[in-house]
Amino acid sequence: MKLAGKRVVVLVAEGFEDLEFWVTVMRLREEGASVKIVGMQARQTVTGKTGITATSEAGAAEVQPDDCDSLVVPGGWAPDRLRRHPAVTALVRGVYEQGKVVGLICHAGLVGISAGIVKGHRATGSLGIKDDLVNAGATWVDAPAFRDGQLVWGRVVEDIPDFCRELVAAIAAG
Repeated sequence: MKLAGKRVVVLVAEGFEDLEFWVTVMRLREEGASVKIVGMQARQTVTGKTGITATSEAGAAEVQPDDCDSLVVPGGWAPDRLRRHPAVTALVRGVYEQGKVVGLICHAGLVGISAGIVKGHRATGSLGIKDDLVNAGATWVDAPAFRDGQLVWGRVVEDIPDFCRELVAAIAAG
């Protein structure tokens, strides 16, 4: 198992993209990672875009960058909610500033923008946030998934396998 002993935080909020969340969580667990589901509040059950639920184990204010080896933000409508909470953006920025891997797929780049971590990086995601990423100083790349430094980017649901491959490889490399 490539990620045995690795601790990964996966963020969640109301309106998350069900597949981008659950497939990524399962893939990380399959590789032996310890995955902690973190929301805006602890023990909060939220519903994804297609009706599947997830329950946070902790709130973002309870988690420190030292508590994990990497962090993932799935897409959907949740990133627009997550980015409004200072504890979320502080956690994302802190993980990034410690040189750890941050995975962003689909609309998750919105959280990266608000955390101030995308400037100077190549980026991808849903076409709906292309202008936001470019205006935040990122260089848009229309590719399924890739790594740029410690940021792992995924475009959309169809690209989840590519995103997960890049994410697992980046986390395993440390």
